[in-house]
Amino acid sequence: STRTVDFRSFFPDRFVDMGIAEADMISTGAGMAASGLVPYCNSFAIFLTAHCYDQIRIQVAYPNLHVVLAGSSAGLTQGQDGASHQSLEDVALMRALPNMRVLVPADGVETRAITLAAAEMDGPVYIRLGRYPVPDILPNNYRFELGRATVLCQGGDLTLVACGHMTHIALEAAELLAQRQIEATVLNMSSIKPLDWLAVTHYMKATPLM
Repeated sequence: STRTVDFRSFFPDRFVDMGIAEADMISTGAGMAASGLVPYCNSFAIFLTAHCYDQIRIQVAYPNLHVVLAGSSAGLTQGQDGASHQSLEDVALMRALPNMRVLVPADGVETRAITLAAAEMDGPVYIRLGRYPVPDILPNNYRFELGRATVLCQGGDLTLVACGHMTHIALEAAELLAQRQIEATVLNMSSIKPLDWLAVTHYMKATPLM
């Protein structure tokens, strides 16, 4: 679902299949980063973050190594595999780590932008990816800015803050509210850490409800 097979097809000498051994993948990625490479490590979000928490904490976060962690099928989007494959804690786990950036793209456009931007960042990055298809809501020329929320629509009555696959749901909610003469601002908060506190405080003051 994350198209890593496409990367393997184009760059077979830069692709390493670690099998069902996520902890080994993190340790290998840390070694690659310490050698000056920029590894992208991908697995189901819950396996990547919860199963490998100690490796990420000690080998990636504390030494501030540039390892990009791509957690796929996040939240409840893995479907019928059940609770063992669902990740409700991954954002909280990654936010608690020093030096870690936590990013949750809203659609395909932002996923591409964040994937490319992560290569230019310093230190570890966690990208949270859902599995369910969502509509593209951002323009093709969208540019991701770390620590900046994106205002998708503006209204003076309340503010809805969303990230990931819930962002288009927030836009749909704003449309339903508009039918009741309630004007909503929708913020796409794809940068969870660092968070855009200026946007949060601004809209807390600008709208009665947030």
